[in-house]
Amino acid sequence: MAIAIVLINTDIGKEVDVFERLKQIPEVKEVYITYGTFDIVAKLEAPTLAKLNEAITRNIRNMPGVRSTLTLIGVEGKHFQR
Repeated sequence: MAIAIVLINTDIGKEVDVFERLKQIPEVKEVYITYGTFDIVAKLEAPTLAKLNEAITRNIRNMPGVRSTLTLIGVEGKHFQR
């Protein structure tokens, strides 16, 4: 399973619009509107890195209202969750 955390900056006032669109992407498992350097944080999961790449490049980076992204790809086998 490929996992990524995507940090998203939106155009001013577009946070909620982008948040709602992100919820429609099957690979997006969690999404948060945040305060600070980034407007939104999203966790994505996909069966392969190629599918993850497709979701990020085609669906998120081209989304109206998204100004920029920073993607953190999780290292396989190095995950802990309570």
